[in-house]
Amino acid sequence: MAGPPTAVSHRRRFLIGLALAALLGVGIAAALLTGARQAEANERARRQAVVTLAALTTVLEQAGGGGAQAAEAPEPPAAAEPAGGGMGLGDELAAIEQGGTAAPADAGEAMRRAVARFAETHPEVTAIRVLELGGITLEASTDPRDQGAKQAPRRLAPDEKPFFDLGQKLRAAVAGNREGAEGAARQPEISVVRQPGGTLSLAAPIERGGEVAGMVQMDTRTRPDAVEFAWLPFLAALLGPVIALLLISLALGERRGLLAGAAALVLLAGLYLYGRYALDVLGRERRTSGQAVAARIAAEAKTAQTLLAEIGVPAVQPQPLSPESWDMDELRQPLGLVTSGGQLDEGKLGELVGADAGRMTRSVITLGLIALALLAFVGLGWAARTGGALVQYRIAYAYTIPALLGMLVLVFFPFFYGIALSFTNANIYNTDKSIYETWIGLGNYTSILSDFGIARRTAEGLVWNYQNFYYTLFFTLVWTVSNVVIGVSLGLTLALILNLKDFAFRSFYRVLLILPWAVPTYITALIWQGMFHRQFGVINQILRIFGATPIAWFDGPFTSFLAVLTTNGWLSFPFMMVISLGALQSISADLYEAAKVDGATRWQQFRAITLPSLRPALVPAIILSVIWTFNQFIVIYLVSAGQPAGATEILITQAYKLAFEQYRYGYAAAYSVVIFLILLAYGTWQNRVTGATEAIG
Repeated sequence: MAGPPTAVSHRRRFLIGLALAALLGVGIAAALLTGARQAEANERARRQAVVTLAALTTVLEQAGGGGAQAAEAPEPPAAAEPAGGGMGLGDELAAIEQGGTAAPADAGEAMRRAVARFAETHPEVTAIRVLELGGITLEASTDPRDQGAKQAPRRLAPDEKPFFDLGQKLRAAVAGNREGAEGAARQPEISVVRQPGGTLSLAAPIERGGEVAGMVQMDTRTRPDAVEFAWLPFLAALLGPVIALLLISLALGERRGLLAGAAALVLLAGLYLYGRYALDVLGRERRTSGQAVAARIAAEAKTAQTLLAEIGVPAVQPQPLSPESWDMDELRQPLGLVTSGGQLDEGKLGELVGADAGRMTRSVITLGLIALALLAFVGLGWAARTGGALVQYRIAYAYTIPALLGMLVLVFFPFFYGIALSFTNANIYNTDKSIYETWIGLGNYTSILSDFGIARRTAEGLVWNYQNFYYTLFFTLVWTVSNVVIGVSLGLTLALILNLKDFAFRSFYRVLLILPWAVPTYITALIWQGMFHRQFGVINQILRIFGATPIAWFDGPFTSFLAVLTTNGWLSFPFMMVISLGALQSISADLYEAAKVDGATRWQQFRAITLPSLRPALVPAIILSVIWTFNQFIVIYLVSAGQPAGATEILITQAYKLAFEQYRYGYAAAYSVVIFLILLAYGTWQNRVTGATEAIG
């Protein structure tokens, strides 16, 4: 005989759950902290390299007559021409550069001496190359590749076009940033590329007479401080809550509710204390970076003054160096962390630490919620029940392992990566940075969900903000409901007609009406987009035949909505027709015969027999139709393209444009997660209310 069932130990469950939750929460926090420290070390090395580059640029600008009137570039010596003669970059580039600002004739030698002396005083700098855009010439170089026949000064060779293009890109960025409209996206004015082996390749524009006349490229070896994982604080934050709960449980016994509350309390306390420790560590790292950069600025300022004195620039072109501005971002905007006296600006440092505190708070809250969910999953017994089901149905799960592995690689990894990306401010300008450097917690979600500026009143009336999330959500709901209603009603009506026994040519009409579904969606969308063309579209041609005025379908929100609604209605009714027709043919004719005997009318037969019999097939189809229509990217993107001014965008097309037109990858990922949560909530509610997908038992 089997013995009595073993009593469940709530204490053991919550201790195991707390250990796993603390391992997850503190482990992720420790990994984020280590990554943030390494990112700060890398940023410290990058800032120091940028300071060196800025000092070099300042020396070259003054050596080349940075404030002097531009003069024509001299012809380089014939011996410096590459084999084959000519400039080698095409006449079109020469035409572009015609009339450009060039260095004075006596400045080239000063720049070459400055480059040579700068390289001697900086052993970590492996190569310096100076480009003169006006003459498309390599003005100075310490690169080992530029020796012999390739020694500067010389015209650029054809294979050096990427070097010239980089200079053009920086010049265009400077001009665009100076002339660009307020709020327009700014382009980096300094290029920083990390090469294999830890070398940084940096490039900055050289200005002369207020215009970009050239570029300096500098390769330097960087050695960011190695960051080791802090095991002692990690183990303390991991084991502390577990030991605390173990001691508390001796007094609480097996009281489940009190154990749950105590476990949650010590877990959150451990995460909070580790967050405070992490914030203190990051504050020290910030201060270390500031002190290192300040020391580098002082050293580079002294070196620059010495070099300028050696080449005799002060007698010709005396200018203040302003070394405090050398600590700059990629837009050449001073960071302002070092004062003109070479000291740290405590106010600016405090702002950075405050921003770190905000990010840390959001991260700890997020990790706390995840850890609490794991604690509840294990402590309340859900993990045990899940494990029991896995053991009981292990053979069935073994058969599904290949499919699960495929889903893991193709579905779950991209899905969870997208969720992780949504907690960052990843964009096109920081793709080289790790997730730790771009982590902003719930910032994207706060920005999306807290913006209630749907409309505003002006002198012309009410103006809608078509880019607002809630406006786009409202339009998406209207779009979804309208399409589903049209698809279901039209599809069901056609199915009822085709199900009539005495209806002639039923097979022909069935094939004909299923064709809109058989044709690829993008082809159908493009055809309808052409049909709605204002000048050449067939719809406006028909309107002209009847004397009506052609309509600019995509110039107004309502007409644009009608256009995409018509297109998607054409695409959606065949699916509902096929589902309904299949369900209708499965209804027994005896039911209708019995209803006729009882004197039921056709409407009564439809309500009492047809609709209830269609429900198990229609409800899942409607759920699918809602999800498909909610995310119907192709029709909106190809037919209306969101016109006018984004008025007909739905959430999925808005997310696409945020990612691939505005390049706000993190924000677009958060947008996509919100879409997923909306559809998950709808699907769960619809399934629970209708019970259409429940098994029959």
